Amino acid sequence: MSEDPLAKQNPEDPQNPYGSPQPPQSPPPAYGQQPPAYGQQPPAYGQPPQGYGQPGPGGYGGGTFFISQMGQEQGPLQVTQLAQMATGGQLKPDTMVRADGAAQWFPAKEVPGLYSDKEWLTTALLSWLLGVFGVDRFYLGYTGLGVAKLLTCGGLGVWALVDLVLILMRKVPDAQGRPLR
Repeated sequence: MSEDPLAKQNPEDPQNPYGSPQPPQSPPPAYGQQPPAYGQQPPAYGQPPQGYGQPGPGGYGGGTFFISQMGQEQGPLQVTQLAQMATGGQLKPDTMVRADGAAQWFPAKEVPGLYSDKEWLTTALLSWLLGVFGVDRFYLGYTGLGVAKLLTCGGLGVWALVDLVLILMRKVPDAQGRPLR
């Protein structure tokens, strides 16, 4: 009978029977975190990752803003107030906004986290063309409703028609509750 090659243990490392040294391994990144780039060490346990608390894309951060409505400047407003106005329909994606201390005006849809990254027109077209298959709900992030709509053929067309009307009236937010752009 022949010997089992795996039965031989490496006397230096009983976990590694093959005899070659194992490189040190870092722990996997936390859920939702990106692994560190090649050659970089992950942050120490309990320390925030690099870039934590920095301004988001576009550099607008989370400070105060001023809005231009009907030719008049209103503010200062916090991001949470802007989000409430956007959810309530008082703030449109094309409303001009400026950060406190900045002279440059930009559309409100460029403030990070204020509006969805999903487009209203794309959602309306998907609902019109493929609504009976639930593609519009999948696009918005409602996976469960998309599956239900797919299995029922859009509620035999009734659900698809109701969704189309609601999307055209801008009454359907994305899965995070943010209004569409």
